Amino acid sequence: KIFRFCKSKCHRNFKKKRNPRKMRWTKAFRKAAGKELTVDNSFEFEKRRNEPVKYQRELWNKTGESLLKKSKELQKAEDIKEVKQNIHLLRAPHAGTPKQLEDKMVQKLQEDVAMEEDS
Repeated sequence: KIFRFCKSKCHRNFKKKRNPRKMRWTKAFRKAAGKELTVDNSFEFEKRRNEPVKYQRELWNKTGESLLKKSKELQKAEDIKEVKQNIHLLRAPHAGTPKQLEDKMVQKLQEDVAMEEDS
């Protein structure tokens, strides 16, 4: 049988064959002495978590919506980060409409062609 210990202190005491109910710092002692809260709502909650939950459509939909909501928030944060990193790739807002940009490009090309002809 394989034992798993929370601390090396526990492992050492186990090897020395000490009774955990007599060691005052152990959970076993605290429960045996009535010091540990054995009847506590938080323990009941932990036990209930291991049981399969009966399917409820409302609960299922609510869970799905909350997952999607969180996913959208994360995606938005990721998009903002990407835009901040690559802002130089975006077109400037004062650049003008696509038609104006096209006119500028045509004008620039004509100037380049004219310069080549002059040379």
